[in-house]
Amino acid sequence: MKPHILYEDQDIIVCLKPAGIPTQTSRPGLPDMVSILKNHIYQNSAHKKQPYLAVIHRLDQPVEGLLVLAKTKQAAAGLSKQLQAGTLNKQYYALVYRGAEELPKEGILADYLWKNPQTQKAEIVAQASGKGKQAKLHYRVMTGKDDIALLDVRIETGRFHQIRAQLAHAGFPILGDQKYGTQTSMERSEELGIKNVSLFAYALTFTHPKTGKQMEFQAKTQNPAISHLLTTMN
Repeated sequence: MKPHILYEDQDIIVCLKPAGIPTQTSRPGLPDMVSILKNHIYQNSAHKKQPYLAVIHRLDQPVEGLLVLAKTKQAAAGLSKQLQAGTLNKQYYALVYRGAEELPKEGILADYLWKNPQTQKAEIVAQASGKGKQAKLHYRVMTGKDDIALLDVRIETGRFHQIRAQLAHAGFPILGDQKYGTQTSMERSEELGIKNVSLFAYALTFTHPKTGKQMEFQAKTQNPAISHLLTTMN
């Protein structure tokens, strides 16, 4: 598989991860973005040695979107600091099922999430339980049609399955999400021909860990349902 690379230099690489490809996996024989990119670096390098490549942030396997990875330990440390400080910013499009419910034009969702090791799902728990981590996101309704809406989402925290779990808990599950969707949202997804989670990390901004330059990237989605709604806005 040839990776879709938006930017590459000696320190970092920015790519578009397709839906269905994991960011990184330990399962033998299953391709992931790390192995695909390592192969790309190796093939294009004059020094035929095992490339260094560090994962800074991840996208769920069924989710499409932008990733930045580090090609040196120094770059990895710099980008990781930005991620922890909240200055490595990611913007998402989320296509949700709203049914007949009224969805406020803008909102903030703040919950405590716990990763259930048995189900491998993020669950909303009470703060008093002591086992959850705070999760916070901002959303804005961009457009909508009938019982669906397209949201622009920004996360303040990077929790496991955060956007998928929080939107589902709020009553607006992402279309195509078999793990967090409801029977009704999945039936609607089937009607629309949506097979993957309709969540797309479309924008990425950060400071280059070596040059200090502000880096900004945007990409177009391959999800036809999201693309259609975006087109209707123009």
